[in-house]
Amino acid sequence: MVKWQASIVHFLKLNTDAAIRGGSKQIGTRGIIRDHHGHVMAEVARTFACSFEVVEAELIALREGLEFADSLNYQLEAAEVDSLSIVWELESDFTFSSLVELSHDVFALILKLCRGSCQYISHEGGGCSIVWFRRDLRVEDNPALAAGVRAGAVVAVFIWAPEEEGHYYPGRVSRWWLKQSLAHLDISLRRLGTSLVTKRSTDCISSLLEVVKSTGATQLFFNHLYDPISLVRDHRAKEVLAAQGVAVRSFNADLLYEPWEVHDDKGRPFTTFAAFWERCLSMLYDPEAPLLPPKRIISGDLSRCPSDTLVFEDEFEKGSNALLARAWSPGWSNADKALTTFINGPLIEYSKNRKKADSATTSFLSPHLHFGEVSVRKVFHLVRIKQVLWANEGNKEGEESVNLFLQSIGLREYSRYMSFNHPYSHERPLLGHLKYFSWVVDEGLFKAWRQGRTGYPLVDAGMRELWATGWLHDRIRVVVSSFFVKVLQLPWRWGMKYFWDTLLDADLESDALGWQYISGTLPDGRELDRIDDPRLQGYKFDPNGEYVRRWLPELSRLPTEWIHHPWNAPESVLQAAGIELGSNYPLPIVEIDEAKVRLQAALSQMWQNEAATENGMEEGLGDSSESASIAFPQDMQTEMENETIRINPTGTRIQRYEDQMVPSMTSSLVRIEDEETYVDLGNSVYDSRAEVPMNVNAAEDPRRAPPGHAIMPIVRTNNAFPQFNFTTGRRNSEDSTAESSSSSRRERDGGVVPLWSP
Repeated sequence: MVKWQASIVHFLKLNTDAAIRGGSKQIGTRGIIRDHHGHVMAEVARTFACSFEVVEAELIALREGLEFADSLNYQLEAAEVDSLSIVWELESDFTFSSLVELSHDVFALILKLCRGSCQYISHEGGGCSIVWFRRDLRVEDNPALAAGVRAGAVVAVFIWAPEEEGHYYPGRVSRWWLKQSLAHLDISLRRLGTSLVTKRSTDCISSLLEVVKSTGATQLFFNHLYDPISLVRDHRAKEVLAAQGVAVRSFNADLLYEPWEVHDDKGRPFTTFAAFWERCLSMLYDPEAPLLPPKRIISGDLSRCPSDTLVFEDEFEKGSNALLARAWSPGWSNADKALTTFINGPLIEYSKNRKKADSATTSFLSPHLHFGEVSVRKVFHLVRIKQVLWANEGNKEGEESVNLFLQSIGLREYSRYMSFNHPYSHERPLLGHLKYFSWVVDEGLFKAWRQGRTGYPLVDAGMRELWATGWLHDRIRVVVSSFFVKVLQLPWRWGMKYFWDTLLDADLESDALGWQYISGTLPDGRELDRIDDPRLQGYKFDPNGEYVRRWLPELSRLPTEWIHHPWNAPESVLQAAGIELGSNYPLPIVEIDEAKVRLQAALSQMWQNEAATENGMEEGLGDSSESASIAFPQDMQTEMENETIRINPTGTRIQRYEDQMVPSMTSSLVRIEDEETYVDLGNSVYDSRAEVPMNVNAAEDPRRAPPGHAIMPIVRTNNAFPQFNFTTGRRNSEDSTAESSSSSRRERDGGVVPLWSP
């Protein structure tokens, strides 16, 4: 059968000039029908009599839109075009499909002018389209959804298959956010004419095939993801569904530019952030403008495609999550509100206030961005508009704030860029020589860090806020991760995994970039031997101690002079503040100067190990695939609670940290034997909870013992990680933003401090 194509050279070509001048109610039209060779088969014309007033502005807008469509002179096959389709009933009872892609506003006007003569239809071939939602939980600026709406009837699907994520099963607070966001999306879809089909599965592709079978879908649309698991899954989805006769199309909805669009003059991917972001800002074309939400959606047949009930939290977790709703409002429309609030408020002083940990100085958009409730394109364009306005006003502070905020957006882009070009960056260091570094494998130190019992107030305050709220200020994320890697010298993947388990905005690509930067495993990262003193950072990011007092109520009465190093406070000051070091607040579990000595020794050994290796590499993104990763701590793998969240009998286990005894904000000055115990400091015989191994106990005289004596033997492992064989680009760096000490054999200042949360 011959495939017809219709080229509407003059579709509803309006006599608008006459209508405007004389108020005519007659509208003339003409159309041309062509076959697949482009030959004219018929020419039709018709005059419509309007039975209602047509205002001048509408006619002018409609004329301009049609003239634009006319200038394109479309000659496209219906099956190949994602466009609005109209059936126009002619006097001869002949119908044809217009394939002119018009804006929503112009299309709505056409329907208004021709009501009774026009109606929506699907493209030839029938069937509906599946729109597969993942981390794009919005109806605004969603290219996959827009394509589905243009194609005809839509089946919107979300598949919950966390087992596919392997070690990176979503944490408690992340699952809470996802639950709220999906409910918000479903409400929005229902208002537009359809609903969200939810499926529980251990294999997304099998579930997609089931939905195809039950709905008769002929097309699948989804938006790109860039983490390694999703890249493999999406490639397989295209292969499997295409083999079943389903047309599959994917779109960019998460980035300003696709990773393969940004490269150096020789076509190679960038290896430093500065070069990458400079190229992004100097691209010959701007990022695409955000799309408006559809005005309505035609729902596919869902009668044979029921939803599964998704369970994201058990009763215990519901209690823990109850307070989250007071601080956060998930959902795409709430993301829009948060963006508007930030742009019209804190953005103008972002450059001045962004380092303050004791106030709301960031955008708080990162969880919205992670779940795709707001598009990065919309954020970028709205912020750039502010930049232009402030530049015209001569507002230098506002311009600087925009540049710094856009840099944080750029770092998010870079995280996906690195994940795409180096798919194992969440598991292996990107600098070859670091495979020879001997990390300290001590689950006791790890436990003390995550419980906020290290003895360093800024670190402890951050870790307690993280557990209580699922959130950390960007600067505090850098502080606690730097302490973890450089002072405690624990494997960076342990810390990254804990962030994944506890952050609301847990994001594999961004977290991998941040932890690789802190660990010195990026070409433009901070050297591993660059230790930031948490005492100096405390007075830099929390100068008045308000942040520490909020999250460490046991230190609330301590004067600001001593708030970030209470072990140096006079005995009388400690007594007046009700503080007994080693009892209701721990002594430092490691002393900074001793940590520097140990770190230098480990680095020296690393260089020796590299030199002694026959296949040693120069510094770069190279290959070291003969080594294996350090295993995650046992409590990250086995302390799980049974929670059946499937429709079938298969059970899924949700991870909990059973020893995560973080104090409440009201437990300030309770004696150790009466309060929840976090780390065994050797001060109580009443506690029966799980204890940290003895190698993190305080010294015999817990009150004034020298810090650092808490660490008894240090167990190191010389692990190695597979690498990538790319040439390292020139290092681009900036001065460090924190007081630090560095004496590496290859001197290098820290690069741009990563922003986990814009």
